Amino acid sequence: MTDALTEKDQTCEYKTQEEGYVAEVVPVLKAVCDELMDVRRKLPGFEYVTTMPRPGFRDVAKLVNISRYLLFPGFFEKRQPASEINVKYSIGQHLTSLYRLLSLEIYHAIRHHHLRHRRECTHCKKISRSIALGIIKKLPHLRKVLASDVEATKEGDPAAGDHLDQIIFCYPGVFATMVYRLAHELHVNDTPFLPRMMTEYAHGKTGIDIHPGAKIGQSFFIDHGTGVVVGETTVIGERVRLYQGVTLGALSLPKDAGVSLRGAKRHPTLEDDVIVYSGATILGGETVIGARCVIGGNVWLTESIPPDTKVFIKKPELIIVNNKPGAPQ
Repeated sequence: MTDALTEKDQTCEYKTQEEGYVAEVVPVLKAVCDELMDVRRKLPGFEYVTTMPRPGFRDVAKLVNISRYLLFPGFFEKRQPASEINVKYSIGQHLTSLYRLLSLEIYHAIRHHHLRHRRECTHCKKISRSIALGIIKKLPHLRKVLASDVEATKEGDPAAGDHLDQIIFCYPGVFATMVYRLAHELHVNDTPFLPRMMTEYAHGKTGIDIHPGAKIGQSFFIDHGTGVVVGETTVIGERVRLYQGVTLGALSLPKDAGVSLRGAKRHPTLEDDVIVYSGATILGGETVIGARCVIGGNVWLTESIPPDTKVFIKKPELIIVNNKPGAPQ
């Protein structure tokens, strides 16, 4: 009986607290809601209210995964194909899925862009289908380029082993490069923000940030990769190797750079066969690293380097202190 009364008392106390909570909190929530609506009205461009669908990162992930099946057939299938007939059937299925999804997401991106800029959307579906079909036609070429990237990884990294499987399955640089090469094709076809969503998806998964506007040649190798940044107007030749923490970026920009320097060359050029070691930073649109140069770790460069040059930081002085009791300091 005592326990029953205790439960009842507790219930009454809880209801009293809940009533007090509602009375205290609800007016605050309402006031903040009204204030947020007011701020929204005063800051145009920072609100998004529409019934139109737009690309999302789940859709981007689907695009990347389907493309991965096609660019590396057999590697990422749920069920491994048992014969050439199975492979051809699987490729046909994935091509159909990719075309449908890609044309739809390009359409959503174009529609979204037009609505944001209050433009009339004409022939958007036709344009989207044309771009998607163009990307599909490029897949055999992209597969050959990615094969050169994988081969470059095998040649440049002793830890890669004797087979390509481990590189394709496991190396973040190969994944980030694959996504970049797809996104770049969309970028050069003036597809709004979908290419950037794709490279940001890869950035989130690998820590490698490659802008889709960058131009990167064949046999590109990123070793380890975490912290690599490749800016929008970067130009990279063939057989270039980057290590973790490398930044190919822009010099200090003015406050209005987002408008005044849009489209200008702001990031460096690396010619063929350049190697850039970990932590190096190379900045500026006029900075050209000549062919076959080697840029050492933690180097900071804002000037051009002629071909066949090595650039290293002078070996720093080390201070070694023995903390053992009685040891000289």
